[in-house]
Parts: sequence; structure tokens; C-alpha cells
Amino acid sequence: MSNYLVAALYKFAAFPDFKGWQHPITDVCLKGDVKGTLLLANEGINGTIAGPEAGVRKVLDFLHAIAPLSGFTHKESWASDEPFLRMKVRLKKEIVTLGVEGVDPNKVVGTYVKPQDWNALISDPDTVVVDTRNDYEVAIGTFKGAVDPKTKSFREFPQWAEENKDLLMKPKLAMFCTGGIRCEKSTAYMKEQGYEEVYHLEGGILKYLEEVPEEDSLWEGDCFVFDDRVSVRHGLAEGDYTMCRACRRPVSPDAKLLPEYEEGVSCPLCIDETTADQKERFKERQKQIELAQKRGERHVGITKPPRGKSGGAAESAEAD
Repeated sequence: MSNYLVAALYKFAAFPDFKGWQHPITDVCLKGDVKGTLLLANEGINGTIAGPEAGVRKVLDFLHAIAPLSGFTHKESWASDEPFLRMKVRLKKEIVTLGVEGVDPNKVVGTYVKPQDWNALISDPDTVVVDTRNDYEVAIGTFKGAVDPKTKSFREFPQWAEENKDLLMKPKLAMFCTGGIRCEKSTAYMKEQGYEEVYHLEGGILKYLEEVPEEDSLWEGDCFVFDDRVSVRHGLAEGDYTMCRACRRPVSPDAKLLPEYEEGVSCPLCIDETTADQKERFKERQKQIELAQKRGERHVGITKPPRGKSGGAAESAEAD
């Protein structure tokens, strides 16, 4: 039974007094037993929250009542287990980090394409399709024929686009991401670079998987999500991937059978990225997690990936 409502949301909007809303938003989340991450910046809001349905809906109503954020759209799904450990409302320079000054989706952005119209666009031979997500996300699923930039963070995308102009020479450029926010920024950036016919999937992969029947789908694999469900499939059903707690990357059921995988300590992707001392700390942490589980408690001592490694999402919001 799925008891936790998950709501993914974002909106680009002029939000000059965003700092003053950090504590009021945190308070309403905590009162409703809602957890997750919300990012606030001068350019708007981005995040994913989860909790009891009544609590999540109170938070959404509260956010809609904040004038600059009013009218945002969100995507809902359900989780059988609590997807987040804590509630974090963080102040940021950007709600999704492209790292290029002046890119504003409120001023210029690509053409939105409904999920029902996406297949026709990406099947057009005059269209080049680009996955704007990070490498660890693309690895578990993407659209058929999509280009993988193999970026480790979204801020690498402008350099990739500059170095691959020949690849992007087709008349139409179609871009997609998990929930739509990275597409808004990347299409705004590409329009500013002179690309004319730029499109993006409205609502992102999540909306496509929700609305397009599996028998008509051009999606292959699972979609990485930024919470403890790790991945979802068509109909937003929970996938089979788990999270490596050493590097925060998704791990398939087959990868868990390999000798490089040790629960809470390593996976085939990060086995060579951590030192022996780090692995010993991870083993001790895993021991504490298992002891907490035996007591019927939830251990929250999850560390971030080793410094400088690609890792998975440290935030519940759509990744940088």
C-alpha cells in the first residue's frame, strides 16, 4: 500500500524576497510531517516533498498563496515507504545550476511539447534529441535514439553544447529531463546561442511516463528520481533500482549480485573511488543502520559522495 504522497514542483518567477520565506515554509512542512528538499532563489522555487497526503496538500496550498509562486504546476506520485529522511528548505543562487549568468526562462525559452506529441517530434529525422540529465541518470533509462552528453553535472552542459555544434546542426533540437526544470534552462540557453527551433518535453519524463501508455512509449528503461524510490517506470510505478549509499548512484538488481557490491559500502561504479578508510567508515555506518532497523527505527546517518566524484543526487530537487 502506498501511503506517502510525493509532489515534485518548480516555477521560474521573480522572487526577490525568497530569503524571508525560508522559515515560514519550513514550519508548515514540519507541522504536516512533510519531508524532502525545496530550493529557493531569486529566480523561483524547485523541489520535491513527500508525506501524508493532508500534510503535502497543506504545503502546496501554502506555496500557492505566495504571490510570485502562485500557479506553479506539480507532479504527483505515491511511495510505499517514506522517501525522505528530513525536511530541508535551502537558499540558492539558482534553483537549478547552469552556471551561466543571465539565462532567464521567463524571457526566452524553447517551445513546450505535450507528452502526447513528443513521439512524433523525436521520430522526425530532422530532429536531434538531447538528454540534458547527468550520466548516472541516463545510464538506467532514456528515450530511444537520444544523445547522451555524458555530463556529470548540469553546469557542464554549456561546454558540451559549445564543443558539439556539429552534432546539433539538424533543423530541430528537442531536449528533455526528469521534471522539466533543466529543460527550461537549457532551452533558454540554446535559444540565446542562436538555435531557432528548440523544443522541450513539458512536464519532463515523469509527465510522459504518467500520461503515455506503455504500449505507445518510446521510453526505454527506468527514470531516476531524487528520493529513496530511486527509479520509476510507466504509470510512475516504483522501479527495481536501489541506491548505493556510498556514492548515491542507482544500482540494478543484477549489479547487486556482483562481488564489487557490498550493501552500504560499495557498488561496481564506486568500488575504486573510495579509500580503505572510507570503506571501513561505510561498514560501520551500515552496521548502525542494520541495528536501527532491528529496533524498528530509521537511521539517518547517510553521508554525501566522496568529494569530487559524480555521485547521485544529494538533494531531492532535480539535480544540478
